[in-house]
Amino acid sequence: MAELLAVEGVTAGYGDGVVLEDVSLSLEEGDSLALLGRNGMGKTTLLVTLMGLTRLRGGLLRWRGRDLAALPTHRRSQAGLGWVPQERFMFPSLTVEEHLTAVARPGRWTVKKVYEIFPRLEERRGNYGNQLSGGEQQMLAIARALMVNPSLLLLDEPMEGLAPIIVQELMNVIRELVADGGMAVIVVEQHAKLALALTRQAVVLERGRVVHRSASEQLLADPETLHRLVSVS
Repeated sequence: MAELLAVEGVTAGYGDGVVLEDVSLSLEEGDSLALLGRNGMGKTTLLVTLMGLTRLRGGLLRWRGRDLAALPTHRRSQAGLGWVPQERFMFPSLTVEEHLTAVARPGRWTVKKVYEIFPRLEERRGNYGNQLSGGEQQMLAIARALMVNPSLLLLDEPMEGLAPIIVQELMNVIRELVADGGMAVIVVEQHAKLALALTRQAVVLERGRVVHRSASEQLLADPETLHRLVSVS
């Protein structure tokens, strides 16, 4: 498959602070990646760097062979990056359906299609963002990102703080998205085993540097290494 994203020797951070140092990874069209590491190791910073929200101090970001760093954030979304931030960013003045239609771009993902994978959102289509439960807000955040019709979906801690039944429901949806192959997916997740079960390859960050790369299946089958890298019991 063709290369979709290339991160080459990227050093980035916030203001004068450096969080990522010499980070390199790549992703092909339709591929999937678990981005793992302990808290504060740079996982979220890498996602927001892809979206253009940090200070890029060095290295290259290539999107389908072109310079991604030259694009402002809104153009990156238009180019095909869909971002589901950890904070979700629901708008209290917009209904569920307005959240979806406000960002919609032409493509296979339509309001009807996201309602098919998230029927609960269709039931809540007239509710405002602040009237939803945490699980429903996370569903809406993912659905909203899909409405951009991305080639790469960035998921930042999609399971955080959710009830087990909602976690299972979201895992099933993400698994379907990955298996479909219609877009690439990067999953940042503290629950490393969940992320590895959903993805094809894995990268582990420690203090802003890549310290491990492997197939997700290989890392999942090696509990000693997994525990050493991300403190998974």
